[in-house]
Amino acid sequence: MADLTHFDAKGDAHMVDVSDKAVTARVAVAAGHVKMARETYDIISQGRASKGDVLPVARLAGIMGAKKTPELIPLCHPLPVTRVAVELTLDETLPGVRIEGTVKTTGQTGVEMEALTAVSTAALTVYDMVKAVDRAMEIGGIRVLLKDGGKSGLYEAS
Repeated sequence: MADLTHFDAKGDAHMVDVSDKAVTARVAVAAGHVKMARETYDIISQGRASKGDVLPVARLAGIMGAKKTPELIPLCHPLPVTRVAVELTLDETLPGVRIEGTVKTTGQTGVEMEALTAVSTAALTVYDMVKAVDRAMEIGGIRVLLKDGGKSGLYEAS
């Protein structure tokens, strides 16, 4: 358990002490997608969803999700998030929506969880807004693409 920072020597879960870590600029980018039926894709792309314009609502939900991360993930530190950007792109080849979330802060710990939560919340909102016509949608591919800042430096997914 020594390599797992959220567990103490006894194996009990705990919040990591970051008080001795340097304050640095940090950024994380995460991505994911919602795959759906062609008809559902057409409804979204043509702005015909009965609940409203899906992509702007999902973008706002993703931003809100990033800001609420420490309320949802028990061991996450509350951070002064300085930027959250959520981009949703229609992709005919899925068919569906590709989602990318970018989160920045200046602090003592990273924002990977906030970026992942932004993408997850946006994806769940897409699902919620059109589930009446397509309950078989698939949310997937959610992962960290980039993380930078702090002692561990730059990580970029291959």
